[in-house]
This record gives sequence, structure tokens and C-alpha cells, in this order.
Amino acid sequence: MEAVPGGGSTRELWEALATAASIDLGAARALEPHLDAVAILDQARSAGLDSVDVGDATWGVFASEGGDHPAIAVHGSGRWTLKGDKQWCSLAASLDSALVSAALHDGRRMLFAVDLHAPGVQVMAGTWQARGLVEVPSGPVRFGAVVARPVGDAGWYLERPGFSWGGIGVAACWFGGAVALARSLFAAAEVDRTLVVMHLGAVDELLESARRALLEAASVVDAGESLGANGRLLARRVRATVARAVEEIIQRVGHALGPGPLALDATHSKRVADLELYVRQHHAERDQLSLGSSILSGQIAPW
Repeated sequence: MEAVPGGGSTRELWEALATAASIDLGAARALEPHLDAVAILDQARSAGLDSVDVGDATWGVFASEGGDHPAIAVHGSGRWTLKGDKQWCSLAASLDSALVSAALHDGRRMLFAVDLHAPGVQVMAGTWQARGLVEVPSGPVRFGAVVARPVGDAGWYLERPGFSWGGIGVAACWFGGAVALARSLFAAAEVDRTLVVMHLGAVDELLESARRALLEAASVVDAGESLGANGRLLARRVRATVARAVEEIIQRVGHALGPGPLALDATHSKRVADLELYVRQHHAERDQLSLGSSILSGQIAPW
């Protein structure tokens, strides 16, 4: 199986991520960005652009923007260097390398491969205070004139077909995390056949809706029908569908099982905390606004 979306095995790839997440959401949270980096580097090579080999290294993708001193890329003396901070750098202290986005002098953004063991890379320790995904610290990293290798041209990272597909892979992990909670609910329903069964039925409906959205998206991606604006619209729809299902499943499982598992079952309480944090990568109303704006830009109602 090619571990890249659009390579003909997208369904199997996303199913693998969902399966891993249903067992250990923290492990899936670490695996997903590595596979995303593999896919990005593969796309760059396929397009004949500057790239690097994945090798045996462990990779992350640090592409969140913002902060008081955002990362910038400077070219001089025949090389690129990165200066400034990147937010939300998952496992930065444990990984070998990362793909890091940075701004150029003209405001455009460019992607770079960075050795995280290189001089000038400073992981800001002690900033990760989350109770969920405690094994995947995602605090900021400071780059002090760190040598970096370009991956693609300016703007390529955001414009490439796979940018949207990577976001659907994240949704597959959310789905897997929700499946784990649904299994706990199923086990409880076999013992308590009252309102728990009602919640079980509702959860099954939500999971099936999310599963069908992911399955259809995988088919569309592999068929080459999810490029450009169509790909962005597909990703926003699928992520919204899965996120809504996940949030309601968390609520229904909580209503059905009460405080007991959250207080006394370490595995269950961790699953809930992990999933609540992870699904917040969906930006709720802001992402709904983005979806609505995408629909309006087409000028013709899509339904």
C-alpha cells in the first residue's frame, strides 16, 4: 500500500489511521503527521520540485501560523535559514526532522525541511499543560538561524492537491477515537438495557454518517476528482461531518455512562480527554464560516 492519499489506497490508509486511533489515540496523533510529511515529500518529488528523502527519520509537520514572533525564512550565502517561533509543534523534542512553513520577505509562505537536532532549534519546554494527549506535547519551537532545505516553491505547500487531503486524514483519527468510546457504550448497553440503548442507537447513526463521509471522500480522492477548490470543499465538509459526530458522541457517552468511568476508569477518561482536545483542531464556527464562504464563491447552489 502506498502510504499517501491519492495513491490508489486512500481508503486503506485512512482506515489504518482510524484503527490505530480506536486503540490508542495518542499513537495515532503521533503517526498521522509523520505520514502527512511522507505524502508531502512524495508529492514534491512527483512534481519535480526540490525535496528531501524521508529516510529512516521520524517526521512532523509544523505549519500552524501565528504567535508574537512568527517564523521567517531568509536566503543568503547560498542557503536558507529560519528565524522565529512556530506554534503547535507536536513531539518536537522527540522527532528527527520536520517540515516547517515560514514567511518570505514578500509575505508568501514556503515549506522547509529542518533537522530538529540542528544547532539553533530550541523546544520551549514546560508549555504543554493539557490533560489530554499528554504523551504528544505540542508546544512552541524557537528557530535561531537554523539551516533549512526548501521543499517546493513559494506557495506550493498550500496550493498542492494533498493539502486538503491531509486534513481528512486527521478526521479519520477523530473517527477512530469516537469508535473507542462507542465500544465502551456497547459494553455497558449489554448490561443496562434502558436509556443506554437509546444512546447506543444514536451513536451508531452518527458513526455511520461519519464513516460514509470518509469512505466517499477516499473514493473521490483516488478518482482524481478532489483537486483545487473541489478538494478544499470536500475536506471542509468531511471534517465538519466527522467533528459534529464526534462531539455528539462524547456527549451521549457521557450522558449514558455518567461520571463513573470518567472518575474511576483510567483508560476511558484518557480516551475522552484525548479526543476532546484532538477534535478541537476543527475550529467549529470559524470552519463553518469557511465552508459557507466556499459554497457562496461557487455562485450556484451545490445541492
